[in-house]
Parts: sequence; structure tokens; C-alpha cells
Amino acid sequence: MPAAIVIQFCCGSIYAWSVFNKPIDTLIYGEVVNMAPITFIIAIGFLGFSAAVMGPWLERRGPTAACLLGTILFFAGNLLTALALYVQQIWLVFVGYGVIAGYGVGLCYISPVSVLQKWFPDRRGLASGIAVCGFGAGSIAAAKIQIRLIDALGLPLTFVVLGSIYFALMTISSIVLRTPPPNFSIVLEPKGSNSVEGSDAVATVEAVKAISLIEALRSKDFRLMYLMFLANLIFGLVLISRLSNMVTDIFERSTEEAATVVSINGGFNLGGRLFFSIASDYVGRKTCYLVMLTTQLIILGVFTAITVTKTYWAFLLTMWVLTACYGAGFSVIPAFLSDTFGPGNIGPCHGVILTAWSIAGVVGGLTFTAVFNWIIGSGYSTKDAYPYNLNVWWILGFVFIGWVALLFVTPTLKDNIFNVGLKTLVSRMFCRSRENKQSYEMK
Repeated sequence: MPAAIVIQFCCGSIYAWSVFNKPIDTLIYGEVVNMAPITFIIAIGFLGFSAAVMGPWLERRGPTAACLLGTILFFAGNLLTALALYVQQIWLVFVGYGVIAGYGVGLCYISPVSVLQKWFPDRRGLASGIAVCGFGAGSIAAAKIQIRLIDALGLPLTFVVLGSIYFALMTISSIVLRTPPPNFSIVLEPKGSNSVEGSDAVATVEAVKAISLIEALRSKDFRLMYLMFLANLIFGLVLISRLSNMVTDIFERSTEEAATVVSINGGFNLGGRLFFSIASDYVGRKTCYLVMLTTQLIILGVFTAITVTKTYWAFLLTMWVLTACYGAGFSVIPAFLSDTFGPGNIGPCHGVILTAWSIAGVVGGLTFTAVFNWIIGSGYSTKDAYPYNLNVWWILGFVFIGWVALLFVTPTLKDNIFNVGLKTLVSRMFCRSRENKQSYEMK
């Protein structure tokens, strides 16, 4: 687990990219032209592509080889980005950080998740939450460190120093990762009288019917889960890449404060991953996604009112809660896939479903940018809230579609256990209330 957290922590620095947007634009163009945010979009695109393509190879070769390859690519991408900034070529930044580093991050992302799902079959939610919580933690530290390194060393050397540190930490951690032996299993003791009536599943690890990878990927549940996962990502992903800009432009705060907001945002990203992943072991995976997507719909509905009135505290509160739901989607989905399709398919299935991350980043990001630039070209400035508000409405519609798709996903065993327990509790409370009422009337 510690090795998994360290690997994800280093990869999570990608979430602090928004701190680089203005400095890179200013270095290359002399002004802010919104070219640097495209790097983040490309990186997320290749991250998902890498996870999908390399998932089966990961299962064959093991997590150590996969993580080492991803680490080398991530390091090379950081070095090439440093060179690109030194010669002031934005296209080379796209190739270095967007393509090469993004591809490496994708491979390093799925490796710890896959191996921990196999070590903890009885606590898959906790395992996936621990595995990916470091990704949220990485942006907390990176946002503050990056801005200080830029001031002290300049942009090119910042990528050299950070890339070297990440390379050392990730290489050591990659060597630690191991898959469990073929006959590895977990035996749980019965929980006795506290188990839900009519179900022995609380005391055992869920048995998933063995199906092939092709059957899993072609199933109705996988298609619905893909749409649900995509809907949970799109607003949070677009927001993270522009959060620093929104704080400085719309709410007219300092660059230092914007970096602090990004760091705190990473904390909520981390907290959401841990909270919902652990909760999913008790209330179910589908139940958690229902809470996450419903929360996002509410936030999207009130976003325009908050930005128009420039209510800063409400903006921070809603953005941090949104980010917690966004991060939680990554921690719950591996356990959801393992419960539904079996731990043997987790690597490839997780890799394929992460292409939704790429689609949200590339298609969603480019759509957001196109609408944003169109509004700016019509007379608005980057300090106006309208370019952001107009984008929110098409995102709201898409999240609603994902919410509907979630309703048709087959519940996992944990969801059914929770629903039975909840219905039993409500029924007992209702019966007790009715009995008290009858006793009162008789008296």
C-alpha cells in the first residue's frame, strides 16, 4: 500500500497543471493566450489511451515491469518539457508532457490499482481508495512546490528537478509491487447476529461468476457504467484545469491564493477518494455513485448564480465538494468493476473504462475551450463569468444522462445487502411507530 500511494502521489502532480498555465503562456507568447491548458487535455487523453492499450500487457507482465516502463516515460516527458520551455516551443510541450508523460502516467495509474484489488478481495473499496488517494494528494503538494520552484529556478529547471525526484521515488516503489500467489484467498469469520436477515453474504467475499474479458466489455452493464463514469468526470476534469484561472480572473484573487485553493482542492480530491471508497464497502458501489452524481447535478444547477453574484465562499465550497465527488469516482470504479466482472478482469476493464477519462479531458476540454474562446471573441473578457456559465449548461445535460444510465446498472451484492438492511430498518421503525400510536390510542 505505501508503494502504491507513492507512485500515485507522483503521478497526481498532473492535477496541479493549472499552476503552469499562465507562466508557460507568458514565457512563450509574452501574454496569456490559453495555449498551455491544451497540454493538460492531451495528457489526460493519452493517459486513458495508455491504460486501455496496456491493461492486458500489465496482467501478463506484472505491476513491476509496467510501473517501471511508465516511470521512464513520465521522466522523459518532464525532461522534454523542460527542453521545450528552454527553446520556447509550445508544440514540444504538447509532445513532452501531453503525449509522453501522459502515456507514462496512465500505465503507472492502473498498476497499483490492479495489484491491490487482488490482495484485498474482502475490502476492494478500501484497497482502490488507498491506491488512488495518492493521486489527489500529489496535487496538494505539487501546486505549492511548483510555484516556489518557478520563482527560484525558472520554468525549465522546475521540470528537471521535479521529474528527477519523481523518477527516484517511483522507481523504488515500482520494485516493491508484487501480485499475490495463484492460490491466495481470504477467509472471513461470520459476523453473527449483526448480519442482515436473509443474507449470509456479509460474512463472505462476494463470488463473481467467471466471465471472459470480451463478455465483460460487451455487456450492457459495462456500457452503462462507462457512461456513468464519464458523466461523473467531465465537469471536475474541466474545472481542475482552469481552477487557478477562475480564482484569479473572476474573483480577482492573487496567484498565491489561487495556488492555495488548488492545493486545498487536491485535499478534497483525496478525501473524496478515501471516504466514498470505504463507504462503498458498506453501502454499495451503485449507491455511492448515485450520491456523487446527484450532488454534481445540484452544484451545476446553482453554479451560474454563484459566479454572477461573485459569492467567493460559496464558489469554494461547491468546487471542493464537486472535486470530492469527482475524485471518488476513480476510487469506487475499480471495486465496482471487480464486483461485477471479477478481479481477473480488473486490469483490462479498468484500463478500457479509463478511456472515459480521455474523452472527458479531450472532447470535453476542447468543447469547453471552443465555447469559451467563441464567447471571448464576441466581446467578453476572461474576467467575465459568462464564458464559464454558458459551458455549464451543456455539462449539466450530459451529467443528467449519466445519472439516468446509472439507474439501469445492475446493483452489486453490497448494494442489495444495504438496500435490504435499509428497508428492514425503515420497516421496523414504521412498525414501532404504528405500535406506539395504537398503544396511545388505546390508553
